[in-house]
Order: sequence, then structure tokens, then C-alpha cells
Amino acid sequence: MDSIIFDLDGTLWNPLDVSVAVWNKVLADNGVEKTLTKDDLRGVMGLQADRVGEKLFPHLSKGQCTKLTEESSELECVYLRQQGGELYAGVKSVLERLSQKYNLYIVSNCQEGYIESFYEYHGLDKHFVDFENPGRTGLSKGENIQLLMERNGVECAVYVGDTQGDREAAELAGIPFVYAAYGFGDANGYDHRIESFDGLLELFD
Repeated sequence: MDSIIFDLDGTLWNPLDVSVAVWNKVLADNGVEKTLTKDDLRGVMGLQADRVGEKLFPHLSKGQCTKLTEESSELECVYLRQQGGELYAGVKSVLERLSQKYNLYIVSNCQEGYIESFYEYHGLDKHFVDFENPGRTGLSKGENIQLLMERNGVECAVYVGDTQGDREAAELAGIPFVYAAYGFGDANGYDHRIESFDGLLELFD
């Protein structure tokens, strides 16, 4: 194995405090009488933007959902650059150790600018070679993993994530899946399971 590819939300950090504040500001600004909770957002983590709006606001039109999602996505990047999210325990030290042995990457179902916000606030870009997301490509997570691997000549990698969608993306890309059981979601199958981020050191250090 030469590379480790990471999901972001629920794997490297928990951005829910910032995300829920952003969403509720956008809803209020648009006159939508609904207040979201962290549990509401936890249930849509890992989904692509078009599905987020549909799931959170089934009573609204597609156009309304798109408007709310786009405004929230743009403001979320601004807030995260200023406040960051909550890194999971050990992320900084574990990434530093792993980056000495492997090429590290991020593939997340997020908007353009989101991974850059993660990099900028926490100063972790130095550990990663490249990243990809559907905000830039319009592709699914599995397709983005394939694209990133082809672009960087990655021959043997694993994907680390916390949801069933992450497992399916790894399967589509033809690489093993490491399930981050401490994250937001569940996965019905995996090649490896970690209960905390530093569990990666037991597998790959």
C-alpha cells in the first residue's frame, strides 16, 4: 500500500457546531420557519448537495432547496475558515506520522472551497498530496476516488470513511475500506474497523 485516502466529515473532523449555525442563519434569512439540529445534519453527512436539500426540506421545491443549499455551502466555507471544526483526537499527530510513510489524500462529498477551509484553519494541508470533491467535478465519491488515483498514479490505496456511502465508494473504486466507527454513520461491510483515529497506527504504522 502506498496511499491512504480520507473522507472528511465524521472521519477527520466534526463540523456540526458551525454547520448548524450556518444553516439556521440561512433559513432565517430566507424566511423558512424551520430550525435544524445537529441530529438533522448528522443524518445528511456524506450526501451530495442535491440530496441534502431533498432530505432536509421535502416540503420545498427543488429550486428552493437548491437556493438554500448553495447559500449554506458558501457561508459554511467562510465560517469554517474563521472557526474551524472539531478535529477528532489524535488527527494532527497521526497524520504527521502516516505522511512520513504514505501519500495522503482527501475525497469528500462537499462543495468547492470546503476542504480548503479545513486546510486553512487547521494548517494540515502540508500532510496531503491532493484532494477532490463533487463541487469541482460533479462526479460521485467513488468516481472522484478513481479520478484522484489516476491523476496521482496511485496503485494501491485504502479509503477511510464513516458511512455506508463511503464503503460503496471504496468498492466502486476497487480499494479496501477502513470503517471509522466513531464517526456519523454506519457501514454494513468493511475490510478494517477503527474505534478512534489513532487506530490507523495499529493498522498501518
